[in-house]
Amino acid sequence: MRRRGRYGNMDAYVNPPGVPSMKQHVQQFLEFLTAEKGFSTNTRDAYQNDLNQLMTFLAPRLGSAATGDGWSKTTRAMLSDYVMELRDRDYAPTTVARKIAAAKSFFNFLVDEALVTEDPTEDLASPKVGRPLPKHLSYQEVALLLAQPDKKGASPDGLRDKALLQLVYATGMRVTEMVSLDVGDVNLESGMVRCMGKGSKERIIPVHQEAVAVIDTYVRQGRPGLLRSILEPALFLNRRGQRLTRQGFWLILKNYAAEAGFRSKITPHVLRHSFATHMLRGGAPLRNVQELLGHANISTTQVYTHLTSDHVRQEYDKAHPRAT
Repeated sequence: MRRRGRYGNMDAYVNPPGVPSMKQHVQQFLEFLTAEKGFSTNTRDAYQNDLNQLMTFLAPRLGSAATGDGWSKTTRAMLSDYVMELRDRDYAPTTVARKIAAAKSFFNFLVDEALVTEDPTEDLASPKVGRPLPKHLSYQEVALLLAQPDKKGASPDGLRDKALLQLVYATGMRVTEMVSLDVGDVNLESGMVRCMGKGSKERIIPVHQEAVAVIDTYVRQGRPGLLRSILEPALFLNRRGQRLTRQGFWLILKNYAAEAGFRSKITPHVLRHSFATHMLRGGAPLRNVQELLGHANISTTQVYTHLTSDHVRQEYDKAHPRAT
């Protein structure tokens, strides 16, 4: 049975066998939001609804392309028409901005994953609304969180968890990058880690000596207690001796955040934001932080300058004798 929606044939983006569909790419993105960014079910559902609405709008405009790799055929003009349609339907500016943000986030994901080559949302205008800044932890909160695995003593999972938290804060790596590490990706002598980022882009990240020492202890004393097969290359293992998953890492962090008494939700991305913010506050150039984070565009990294500017203002007001 063929269903028809407001913008045309709802079946237009159902793909033939073996061809990745637009819906499948959306599903990959939704899984990324849950596992990588720790988004709640409600937020994930909102993204899904927004992207489903976009697919419904695009289906008649893409024609036969909607049955396969329709996202790569989506143009800037199509998306501009979509925004105009939203405004014509009298959506609130905040709602229009949210739907545009969902499209931008989705296409950014597609570009990073090399699923499309160009981002048609790059210059797409959005209503002016307040933009929430990324959440980050204070230096004291980071220290408190990193100390939580010590409660497990020298147990294999305690040493693993301490190395996990130290490394993610020392490098700002994404969850997927972290759990994808093999033992050979970490050079303890040089204090460097080789990381495979989005779009299979490799980068080399320095690691400070405190984190190097913690990782060394885990590799020598903790990992052997988790290892079940000498053929397993993964650096971080679960209790079954297999590679730790993104969900496993997220659960570990969630439990330690609860033990530390944090009231707000702490996700792996919060540690990534904390790394970036603290690096900039420490004087690291924005371009260097961009390279360490693996951001394709400097504009993605620039959001952290608002956080550091606030910090500079606070320090100025406290220190300058004429400040009021």
